[in-house]
Amino acid sequence: MSLKISTWNINSVRLRIDLVAKFLKSVRPDVLCLQETKCPDDAFPIKRLKRLGYEHVAMNGQKGYHGVAVLSRVPFERFDVHSFCGKTDCRHISIVLGEKAGLRDPLTVHNFYVPAGGDEPDPEINVKFRHKLDFLDEMRAHQSLHPQKAQRSILVGDLNVAPLEHDVWSHKQMVKVVSHTPIECEKLNAIRSTGNWIDNMRVHTPEPEKLYTWWSYRAMDNWKAADRGRRLDHVWTSDALTDRVSNIQIAKNYRGAERPSDHVPVTATIEL
Repeated sequence: MSLKISTWNINSVRLRIDLVAKFLKSVRPDVLCLQETKCPDDAFPIKRLKRLGYEHVAMNGQKGYHGVAVLSRVPFERFDVHSFCGKTDCRHISIVLGEKAGLRDPLTVHNFYVPAGGDEPDPEINVKFRHKLDFLDEMRAHQSLHPQKAQRSILVGDLNVAPLEHDVWSHKQMVKVVSHTPIECEKLNAIRSTGNWIDNMRVHTPEPEKLYTWWSYRAMDNWKAADRGRRLDHVWTSDALTDRVSNIQIAKNYRGAERPSDHVPVTATIEL
């Protein structure tokens, strides 16, 4: 069977519920992982999503800021939430798909929203950047993110780091900009290598081809022509799924929608 898993920083699920609905109707992912939902759980638009066939919803949200959620067309066995840096700021949720979804072997899906880190890449003067670095360190050390060789796991989300030279429009101009500084790239790559995760987006689109999932709101009118993007959204798989990802699609057209998120959806198709 094929399983489609999408990830999207929606930047307010209630504000952009029509855009979410359009995507769900068009792409029909089995699982959609949302970040920056900016919505407390009791206000999440579950009824609208259930009418679209997404009856299984796991949420970790709060009013106005951050928030993650997983929408699924197939039932999941359970969901879990982990907190990082001693904060309950709603940046992680995971689900386990198993027999209820028709899978013989379980599959864990981690959905992350890593802190953006503010504007100044100096942890001594910018507490937001310090928080980001600490968050990445805790991700690297977290045992749930160290899948065993036979474990089927996928990690997706807005990781807020563009780790490779061709993940940004200009490595030279971005190397001192938050999201592409050497220390952030080093820490994100340490999470991936420590957990033996595979960066599937770069497996399917190797460097030096440019690959972006985010375009700034500051270039609203000419974002497409300027194409000054960054790859902040990621799809990683454990070793057991390395050769099972048959396709990855970046839905760039959603950046040109009316009242868009500054991120676009990324969808991975996995053969199980």
